[in-house]
Amino acid sequence: MKVAAFDFSLPPDRIATRPASPRETARLLRVTAGGLADRRIGDLPGLLRPGDLLVLNDTKVLPARLSGRIGAAAVEGNLLAALDDRSWTALVRPARRFRIGATVELAQGFAAQVVARGENGQVTLRFDRGGTALMAALERFGAMPLPPYIARLRPPDAADRADYQSVFAARIGAVAAPTASLHLTRELLAQMAAAGVGQTLVTLHVGAGTFLPVKAEDTADHRMHAEWGEVSAQSAAAINRARAEGRRVVAVGTTALRLIESAAAPDGVVSPFAAWTDIFITPGYRFRAVDVLLTNFHLPRSTLVMLVAAFAGHEAIKAAYAHAIAAGYRFYSYGDACLLERADVSD
Repeated sequence: MKVAAFDFSLPPDRIATRPASPRETARLLRVTAGGLADRRIGDLPGLLRPGDLLVLNDTKVLPARLSGRIGAAAVEGNLLAALDDRSWTALVRPARRFRIGATVELAQGFAAQVVARGENGQVTLRFDRGGTALMAALERFGAMPLPPYIARLRPPDAADRADYQSVFAARIGAVAAPTASLHLTRELLAQMAAAGVGQTLVTLHVGAGTFLPVKAEDTADHRMHAEWGEVSAQSAAAINRARAEGRRVVAVGTTALRLIESAAAPDGVVSPFAAWTDIFITPGYRFRAVDVLLTNFHLPRSTLVMLVAAFAGHEAIKAAYAHAIAAGYRFYSYGDACLLERADVSD
């Protein structure tokens, strides 16, 4: 398909730079075969059905934005992916300062060396420590890696430490948040559990590639980024049990959906999974295991807007996004959400 088919115009003031407070007051656009309905995140316990199974991504965002000095020059970068317990790829600027062998002083007694250079401002950094010591240093000296469309409007601050992290985040490794998860509070999760909605956890470590624009003119020519994910035997069994009993599988976020679909066989049976996935979902894809998707509003021409068009129907998504823009919904990572039913599933 032509990438231009997934374009739309978004007024700049629709980009949310802070989340709704409290989280459950964010707006929620319900999209079904019957049309559109304006609701709130706090309405979820009544919108989901007893027996539905929520699949939550428990990845934890690393404070992956770093600043420091190479000699007298100020530099900065965002970590992208771990190569081993001491080495990470990073997107840096100004890239010309990051010569192979250069030492980046990140804080007193905390440094990294440039060991390789790639294209488009990417380098490989090898830190002076690894494992838990490196994680502790990043927690102390790093900042939350806000998406580019927020970072252009304001720098990260102390509030983002909580705002850009889900309440069930547990397994550190993401450099971007699974943003649909940011809407859910412990109280709301408890209310859904009391209403008979089950929960299970999976892990997909979200990479910065989620924000990359699609530069190809046709979706067939786009190379999808890879992310590491895991579906445990326990979670696979919970998903399979729900499907066998005719209960709906509700993915919280496109990250959870992509991982479940990566782990599912053509007949929809989900197997334990621990690997990299570069699944690229566009209209025409036949979904295997997910029935309902809670997700935010995504960037034009992005792989994620293609995914939701595949899930709910291209025309339905175009209508939903046009309604959301006209009605003043807030877009992207800190914005509002939509609850989508799969287009080939009757209500």
